[in-house]
Amino acid sequence: MALHIYLKKKQYSAKKKTVNFLSYIFLVVGAMLLFWSFYPIVSFTIYSKLFLKNNINIPISENNTVSSIKDANSILGAFNIFSNNLRDYTQASIWFPASPQLNKPSQLTVKEYTLSIPKLNIKKARVVVGGEDLAKSLVHYLPQSLPGEYGNVAIFGHSTLPQLYNPKDYKTIFTYLSSLEKGDKIYVNVGEYEYQYEVTTLFIVKPKDISVLEQKKDDSYLTLITCEPPGTWLERLVVTAKLTKI
Repeated sequence: MALHIYLKKKQYSAKKKTVNFLSYIFLVVGAMLLFWSFYPIVSFTIYSKLFLKNNINIPISENNTVSSIKDANSILGAFNIFSNNLRDYTQASIWFPASPQLNKPSQLTVKEYTLSIPKLNIKKARVVVGGEDLAKSLVHYLPQSLPGEYGNVAIFGHSTLPQLYNPKDYKTIFTYLSSLEKGDKIYVNVGEYEYQYEVTTLFIVKPKDISVLEQKKDDSYLTLITCEPPGTWLERLVVTAKLTKI
């Protein structure tokens, strides 16, 4: 009786070796694509939690909403993942589901103007007063005053993953809005007039926090708004600026 039995090592065919090698390649490539897609979202979320929310005074309490929310909710319904308001984020009217909709043309005589942000390489981007389609332009939302006048001009712009950024594409134009800092310049051209604004604050609000859209008549303000983290619709990044020069 044999004391030891030696098993012959199984030899893999060249075809199976190739299949195994390709499977590892696909796994690595898949992991890299996941990292490429989710890293900007995760990194911006961490950045916003550590810096934007903690170091800047937010006008809305994270535990409370403005009093007008109760009335506004009756118009469009509360913000939730099952809401029809989330169907198309190139439509400006669903960015703040609780905001009252005017449902009537703007009474302002100016129908569009341009906006430039040198730091972001945005040059004379088209802003439509009371517009809706964010795939075709920036939108001056719920317009009640014009740039240069006393009041708050709220401008919406789309954002996406940084890898897809194109300053000339309105679906990606505000992707790097979070890189602005206090003192950065924003220029608005209305007809023959150019207005210079300076960034004052950056902060984040929930889609139900509509106080950022309210009018303030003590000075001329500009409020730029986009979705964040980049490529998502979970919260709103708000950049406020104040008129400094005409």
